Amino acid sequence: MIAINLRDSRPIYEQVRDSLRGLITSGVLAPGEKLPSVRELASSLTINPNTIQRAYRELEAEGYISSQPGRGSFVLEGDSEKQERRRQLWKQLDETAAELRWLGVSGEELIAHIKEGEENA
Repeated sequence: MIAINLRDSRPIYEQVRDSLRGLITSGVLAPGEKLPSVRELASSLTINPNTIQRAYRELEAEGYISSQPGRGSFVLEGDSEKQERRRQLWKQLDETAAELRWLGVSGEELIAHIKEGEENA
């Protein structure tokens, strides 16, 4: 499910967050599905529970999950959260595209790169 790579330069909480985000966006974790508790996941990955808590907090801030005190964390079902995340990602893409254009990448190159990514997905 989630693998931690100690040679990865990213902090462990980012690896956990990104792995869970991938499981959610690919549909492996369905809307409404309960995530493992912080303690369960920390124990199975043999890492500090604070690390898992930080990953969960970031996923909640990004609109992927909802944490309910005493009940746990769940994959969000709502479209409003998805719309907000989509807005954030479009903004990031616009900023990245602007920087790439400043570095001399043409619009055609950007489009080709995106299409190539779709084919490899």
